[in-house]
Order: sequence, then structure tokens, then C-alpha cells
Amino acid sequence: QVQFVESGGGLVQPGGSLRLSCAASGLTFRDYYMSWVRQAPGKAPEWISAISLNGGNQRYRDSVQGRFTISRDNAKNTMYLQMNSLKPDDTALYYCAGCRMLRCFVGRLNNKTDYEYWGQGTQVTVSS
Repeated sequence: QVQFVESGGGLVQPGGSLRLSCAASGLTFRDYYMSWVRQAPGKAPEWISAISLNGGNQRYRDSVQGRFTISRDNAKNTMYLQMNSLKPDDTALYYCAGCRMLRCFVGRLNNKTDYEYWGQGTQVTVSS
């Protein structure tokens, strides 16, 4: 059974930092392009970042470029998202998602149905 489990969310003040993790099991993790997608209350999901199979290439949406860093450790079957300089607009439920097709890395895909697997999410709230 494939499972993605996100962790590391919480309440943080503006300007603060958080590190999210996504632990994968039940699949050959190194075969999957991985992404982070977030959904704020009342809004559609939005893709924020993706990472290549070996972690050597990363992509970001403009609003998080320079503040967020995506990484992965294939030996640990885990992906990370280091989030710095957090803003209230970053408040959302953050999901990790994966699929084996290149479009999942280049496509900036927003929706659960675009991926093969999708986690349950971890809440990030940025507020003073």
C-alpha cells in the first residue's frame, strides 16, 4: 500500500521558518517526480514546487522562489520543503504528491487527479 505522510506544519509568525517532510512508503521512491501543492481555505489547490528524480533539479512558483527550498533523500524515501520568510499568504494545507511521468515535474500541476499519489496534508498557519 502506497502512503505519503506529511509532517512539520504548525503555527508560525510572519518571517518565521518551517521545514515540512513527506515520508513515502510502499513504492520505489526514486522513480517518482515529487511535488508540493498547497490549498488555502476557499481557494483552489496551487502547485508550489517540484523536484526531479535524483533531486538535482528543482522548480518553484514565482511567489515562493527564493524563500522555499525543496529537497529529497532517496535513501530515506523522504522529501522536504524548507520554508523561510513565511508570509500570511502562505497559510494553507500543504500536500506532497508524486508520479512517474515527466509532466509531473515540468507541468506545474495543481490537482490531485494529476498525480498518482497524494498525501493527507499538513497545516501551515502564518499569523501574528
